[in-house]
Amino acid sequence: MTAAVPAGPRRSSLRVASVPFSAPYVDAVLPADAVRVGPPTMPSPWLDPDHLLASAADVDVLHVHAGYEGMSARQLEAWTAAVRRSGVPLVVTVHQLRAGRDGSRSRSRFQLRALLATAEVVLTLTPGAADEIADRFGRTAIVVAHPSLAAPTPGIGRETRLVGLHLGSLESQAPEAAGLVRGALSGALSGGGRLRVDVHPGVDPAAGFPELLALADAGDLELHRSTPRTPAEWVRHLQEVHVSVLPDLALSHSSWVELCRDAGTRVVIPSGGHQAGQWSDVVVYGSDAATGLDPTSLSTPVVAALTRPSPGRVDAVWRAEQRDAVRAVHAQVYEQVAADRVPA
Repeated sequence: MTAAVPAGPRRSSLRVASVPFSAPYVDAVLPADAVRVGPPTMPSPWLDPDHLLASAADVDVLHVHAGYEGMSARQLEAWTAAVRRSGVPLVVTVHQLRAGRDGSRSRSRFQLRALLATAEVVLTLTPGAADEIADRFGRTAIVVAHPSLAAPTPGIGRETRLVGLHLGSLESQAPEAAGLVRGALSGALSGGGRLRVDVHPGVDPAAGFPELLALADAGDLELHRSTPRTPAEWVRHLQEVHVSVLPDLALSHSSWVELCRDAGTRVVIPSGGHQAGQWSDVVVYGSDAATGLDPTSLSTPVVAALTRPSPGRVDAVWRAEQRDAVRAVHAQVYEQVAADRVPA
């Protein structure tokens, strides 16, 4: 389900308060002529009812992407009441439709219901997510593509049949980390390849994942320590591997898919979210946050990904045009809701 935004006369320099103030996706979709309203602190002061009411005259549009996940029902009710009293039009982009790994499903449902009931316009990233929003919350969502976050780095070579699994700090993938490693390793070996597992430099696998060290010591996999921070660093990292396994089962959408697309790297994703709607050239394994990880479901998709050629470097001109189109949709939405604003 996709809604169109009517074009109309443009107002320049609309003042937009984004929550969070800055993030790779937020920065990528913000129209070039929008004035970003701070302060750039976390948590965002725009989620404080007192700050919102006191500063309502300083902003034309409030756009929430994330940051509300830790708010209680009482806090969110107070904040949405303040949004309505302030007269500031609220735009919400739904990135995540399920509770995160450590979150409460009932609280997540309440949070989304409260946000979407208050929003003037709802955006999301895939048609499947828009359909789910319509079914669960009765709201029509405008579907906008996830834009490119970084260009590939010239001269970075890809190792054919190298499978990459980045576990980060390990905690975010627990308790599935061992199963992810076993499934990815089985697929890599069956496909005639090798497995590279990355963890953050500060992680001590001996404390939380001794099996990983044992496999590395036995030469069954490569254990690397890396901490890419920016989208450009992540794309550079992904350019080195043939296949990347997305480890997080709880995501509805994922910037990782877009980073792999920009890197020209085959990506293997869990089936539970809507990531397959972001890019058709993916391989899916059958695990999600509700059912947990079945390691045996990962091996065959990794083999399939290894036996396919790399998807090829993305067309930079097309990605730039796509980003411009996404920004244009945001500009039209901001113009529409700002024009309809009713003073408090």
